[in-house]
Amino acid sequence: MPYDKELEKFGFLEKIALKMGAIDTKVITVDDVCVENRVTLKCRAGCVGYGKKLTCPPYVPTAGEFKDILNEYQYAMLVKFKSPAKADEETVCSIYKNWFDPDTPEDLKNKADTFWNDYFDYSQDIHNIMLELEKTAFNKGYTFALAFVNGSCRLCNVCNTKSGVCVHPNRARIPEHAVGINMKKTAEDAGMGIQFPFSGHPEPMTILLID
Repeated sequence: MPYDKELEKFGFLEKIALKMGAIDTKVITVDDVCVENRVTLKCRAGCVGYGKKLTCPPYVPTAGEFKDILNEYQYAMLVKFKSPAKADEETVCSIYKNWFDPDTPEDLKNKADTFWNDYFDYSQDIHNIMLELEKTAFNKGYTFALAFVNGSCRLCNVCNTKSGVCVHPNRARIPEHAVGINMKKTAEDAGMGIQFPFSGHPEPMTILLID
């Protein structure tokens, strides 16, 4: 990825992100954002929340549609965090083996529940930080700045999918994977690799489109 001197002008956003709790940031061109149809296929084939959130498939642009949208932008900022949620090796194995399986020992279920509660609680902090970065970019003249969030929206216990109208349109944002962004590949190409499967504290990453 060749160096672009233009990226330096977004230093103010990176400083704010780090001050608010991010552990790493990097501004890249949108040409370096990897978007793939197979990412959204995982939503359809492997997510229990499919169709239950207006910010997730099938209510959001497809990967193909998002590629066209992405081409209208110039830059994106990757923002990495470190979750306070922590899981030992045994709990991580339980998480990936489906901790709510009836054959999973109760103590491991409890550990996994604690992990996810901590993880989802912190995801709200990430959500707020990304909204603040979006607002900051907007107020600096980047009027099409748009934040994405890590993981599905949790602003409501039950999403208003029946009417198709979001009750928090000013705060709800789309998870990056929901439109096909391969964050693992994008992060690796940017030199900010995501460890997966994780050990200890996971390091979720989000993205802010800037233009």
